[in-house]
Amino acid sequence: MSDTASPVWFITGCSTGFGRELARLVLDRGWRAVVTARDRARVEDLAQGRDGRALALALDVIDDDDIEAGVAAALKAFGRIDVLVNNAGYGYLASIEEGVAEEIRAQFEANVFGLFAMTRAVLPVMRRQKSGHVINIASVAGFCGFPGSGYYAASKHAVEGFSDSLAKEAAPLGIKVTVVEPGPFRTDWAGRSMTQTASTIPDYAETVASRMATTSKNSGTQAGDPVRAGEAMIALVAEANPPLHLVLGEWGHDAVVKKLKETLAEVESRRQTALDTDYPAGER
Repeated sequence: MSDTASPVWFITGCSTGFGRELARLVLDRGWRAVVTARDRARVEDLAQGRDGRALALALDVIDDDDIEAGVAAALKAFGRIDVLVNNAGYGYLASIEEGVAEEIRAQFEANVFGLFAMTRAVLPVMRRQKSGHVINIASVAGFCGFPGSGYYAASKHAVEGFSDSLAKEAAPLGIKVTVVEPGPFRTDWAGRSMTQTASTIPDYAETVASRMATTSKNSGTQAGDPVRAGEAMIALVAEANPPLHLVLGEWGHDAVVKKLKETLAEVESRRQTALDTDYPAGER
């Protein structure tokens, strides 16, 4: 994070959940923040009583004009952007077979292309500063696919790959990158932040339909605390060498570790197959 005593955070998707709690924590520390949502009225309260430190904006990450205007407004108000938090996005549940093309594309517009566009708009600012930190909110689903969330997982896999590449490009410019992968947290993800196409094919009753029902039933009882998640992100940007990946929540941590161990064992078990597909050493 910048050496400035009052760093500027630009946070998308602040109407609920992680974005809202993180914005509140940042502002409560006396720092500056641009807090955004598609409906400005849903974030105006975050700016109340914080004149000169909080800027509430209407911003839809799938609208390039909104993004351009938002970055310009941030620079006019504060002159810099130290931390970009790409939090805006939502979930879409459906079986792969029953997924609706329009719903799939809409989710990718927000979760993937909107995040890409927001990052592209802020990178020139951070390059000029020679400092900054981009935090991309992904999901444990970015590592582990689950029944019923294949399209959501695919969108978060995209964020993972994007973040890995961005980190390598941005590091020499003084810009840090972290992709945050939460497990189940007590946000409204299964309410306002999720759409779904019901699974009606009997063959998916015990996989997709069962998991979708469980997800809705457990909403509001998850172990993950959004406030503690926000505190973890704030602590993260204070580190001299922050991690590229940060998994949040015990369930998420254990699921990712299990998945990575299984993947590593599987890949290593096929090492000879990998070697056999190269030209022989004498023909290279």
